[in-house]
Amino acid sequence: MKIIEVITDAGHLDTVKGLAAQFELVDFWHGATDERGRCSMRMLVQHENRQRVMDSLQGILSASEDSHVIIYSPEAIWPLPQKVSENEKPSTSTSVTREELYNQIEQGAHVNGNFILLVILSTIVVAIGLIEDNVAVVIGAMVIAPLLGPNLALALSAALGDRKLMGRALGTNLVGISSAFALCWLLGLIWTGELDSVELMARTSVGLDGVLLALASGLAAALSLTTGLSSVLVGVMVAVALLPPTATAGIMLGAGKYDLATGAMLLLAVNIVCVNLSAKLVFLFKGVRPRTWLEKKQARQSYVLFMMVWIVTLSVLITVIYLKLKATV
Repeated sequence: MKIIEVITDAGHLDTVKGLAAQFELVDFWHGATDERGRCSMRMLVQHENRQRVMDSLQGILSASEDSHVIIYSPEAIWPLPQKVSENEKPSTSTSVTREELYNQIEQGAHVNGNFILLVILSTIVVAIGLIEDNVAVVIGAMVIAPLLGPNLALALSAALGDRKLMGRALGTNLVGISSAFALCWLLGLIWTGELDSVELMARTSVGLDGVLLALASGLAAALSLTTGLSSVLVGVMVAVALLPPTATAGIMLGAGKYDLATGAMLLLAVNIVCVNLSAKLVFLFKGVRPRTWLEKKQARQSYVLFMMVWIVTLSVLITVIYLKLKATV
């Protein structure tokens, strides 16, 4: 359960109270009216009702410029909430609201000093781990995973038809990948040692099993976010990490090993496409969509377009992988 707090004009009190009664919420209470004529109203809301309550509140308060809606989690609840039967559950099965999901994912689509620093540090860590064949160091860099956030934000932006978030996610992706690639390219230029470690060579090729792994990991990433189980993301970061193939491609290109660099780039492309495609499928299945009819129409158009782009791109990548595997037989 979550607590939804509404801070708005006291004239909305009866309307919000009626909303709580309509959805048969667990509890509703409010504070006193302040000198500005506003009051705080709080509702204890079941998981299955959160999105519907939020949509209704946005419809009620859309014309009010001095209103705020806040969602937060209580530490514990007593008595324990009763389970909802399958027949009473709404069509959407997300455990978080669209607004919570947006707030969580959107944070990973900002290019700022922290993001650049994380990219640089994680690139240095993963490059050392790859060259020295240190699995623990490579996994440590994977967990930092600064490049996963922009890709999830890109998938969410298509589901919501949010062009502003889409542009920001694309820009953040480009900056992150370019920075990591350039840094490792310079490392490849100056490195005089051998570049034949197991960890490094493992990122220079991709098979059809790698496509399935990336798709499954992307599904797990989006599913963990929509169900509120964000701890699963740690495993996803390791399974479908974007930074190691980026670093490998830069190192190999800088060292003049073009065939190996091409293989690493192919792996990176597969991971990016699969994460975006599978995340979009989860958002569609989970019913993550805008609130108004016009926004839904715009989102549907962008969703179809991006799905076609990712499906066609994945088909081309699978064909290239198949041809490379056939050529090596």
